[in-house]
Amino acid sequence: MELTTQQKQELHQQGFVKLPGAVPQELVGNALRAINASLGDQGMDPALLTQFRSRSYCPEVQGTTAITDLINGSSVWQYAESAIGAGKVRPVRGGQIALRFPSMDPPREPGAHIDGMYSPTNGVQKGTIANFTALVGIVLSDIPHDYMGNLAVWPGTHHIYERYFREHGPEALLEGMPKVDLPKPVQITGRPGDAVLCHYQLAHGIAGNASPFIRYAIYFRLKHEGHDTIHWECMTDIWREWEGMREVIAATG
Repeated sequence: MELTTQQKQELHQQGFVKLPGAVPQELVGNALRAINASLGDQGMDPALLTQFRSRSYCPEVQGTTAITDLINGSSVWQYAESAIGAGKVRPVRGGQIALRFPSMDPPREPGAHIDGMYSPTNGVQKGTIANFTALVGIVLSDIPHDYMGNLAVWPGTHHIYERYFREHGPEALLEGMPKVDLPKPVQITGRPGDAVLCHYQLAHGIAGNASPFIRYAIYFRLKHEGHDTIHWECMTDIWREWEGMREVIAATG
C-alpha cells in the first residue's frame, strides 16, 4: 500500500493525511484487549496519572505485539514508507497508549504544541528537543464528532514553523512554543482502525472529552534512519527526511 499522489499533496499542504480503515479490526481488538486487561489487572496509581497522560497509560503493554502490530502488521507501515522512503524508517518497538477520559466539566479547547519539548513528567531531558520525523495516530474507539478527546491539528503549521525556525533558529523551541498566528484547528474524527500520518512539525493537541466514552488511541513516533545526524536541520528543512515526497514537492515549486 502506498499513498496516492493526492494523499501526498494533502500531506504536503496540510501536514497530515487520514488513512481510513488502515488497520484490520482483529489488530484493533487485540490492542483493546491488552489495554483493558492491563487496566483491570494493574489498575492505575493516582500518583502516576500525570505521567501516564504525558507518556503512556499501561506502560507494561507498550512494547507488546498487541500494540506494535497496529503499525508493523498493517498497511500503516507501507503508507509511512511510501512517504519517508522504503527501508528508511527505524523499527518501531513500542507505542504510546493514549486514553482520554470523559469530564463532567465543559470540554476544554485544544492547545497547540509540538512534541519533544521538555516537561517535568514527559521524560524529555531538559535543554533538549526530542524531535522525530512523523507522528502516526491509530484510532481504537469510535470518534464520530468533535470534543470526544479528539486529536486536534492546525493545518499548514508545519510550514509556518519551518519559516519561523529558519529566521530564529530551531533552538528557539527550547524557549517555548513560537508566538505565531495559527489557523483554526481541526479535530480528527474516525472509526476504530483509522489512522492519521502527520509531519512532526505540525502543531497538534487534544480536545476535551464531553462524551460518555473513553477515547482509545495509540501514537507511534517514527524516525528516519539518519535522523540523529540531522536533528536540528530537519526543523528548517522539513522534507529533508521524506524521500517519497520529493516528486510532489518538486511539482509544487
